[in-house]
Amino acid sequence: YSLITTTTSFIIIMPASLSRVAYLLPLFVLCAHPVEFALAYSSNSGYSGKSITKTKTTTTTTSTSTRSRREAMQDLVSGVLTLGGTVAATTVALDAISVSAANAEDSSMYNPKFVQEYPDFTQTKSGWSYKDVKPGTSDIQASVGDRCVFEWSGYTIGYFGRPFEAKGGPKGGAFDKDLDYSRAIIGQHTVIPAVEEALADMKVGAVRQVVVPYGSLSYPESDREHDQMGPKPSTFSGQRALNFVLDNPRVDRTLLFNLKLVRVDKANGKGGFNRGT
Repeated sequence: YSLITTTTSFIIIMPASLSRVAYLLPLFVLCAHPVEFALAYSSNSGYSGKSITKTKTTTTTTSTSTRSRREAMQDLVSGVLTLGGTVAATTVALDAISVSAANAEDSSMYNPKFVQEYPDFTQTKSGWSYKDVKPGTSDIQASVGDRCVFEWSGYTIGYFGRPFEAKGGPKGGAFDKDLDYSRAIIGQHTVIPAVEEALADMKVGAVRQVVVPYGSLSYPESDREHDQMGPKPSTFSGQRALNFVLDNPRVDRTLLFNLKLVRVDKANGKGGFNRGT
């Protein structure tokens, strides 16, 4: 019998001679387990590791093995059965490893090891961080029910710092237009939690940089159009740049917002607002 190993990790065992039909051996194709099969065959047939070949002399033809062909067939079948048990055990072990890897990925989804840290920012109890660039020009702050009028820009700071909202960019570019002010009523959760908390803590005229980690403080997975919870990018290219990062668990999905609180419109108690200055 001949043992043939190919570069594609297949092992084929077939009769060395087809002269006698009674000793035809079915074709065994065993994928991706050459080592296990070699061990199984060796332990059952007493195979010493030498090549099984057919030698020919000028006077007679003999086999290098003294075992009968029938015994060799029985040993081969026994080896295949042993291999089946080995493959089953290996499959169970691989399944367990796969489940463990999946659980590990889930547990680190919101805080992977490659997320950058920003020590020059102050971290809040909620988990977002900020740095005040410019102090406010008045002591007016927003309360629950008040409307904040603000300017903003956003960047995928954890992924090459690409802008997804900006103004005053190069002519002909995605952000070459002046933008209208954005508005958010504190307590209505129309913007992501980190931005809402930051606006409520700012004074009119202040400029603040806000670092938002991926997760509950950022954009929700269920609203990739950003219609229910903003701030929403004003251009298609900006929304695409933002969603590319949010939908990719293999990159740092931390975001940076530049916020400027323009004014605070106080609620008048009648469903409207008194315009601030």
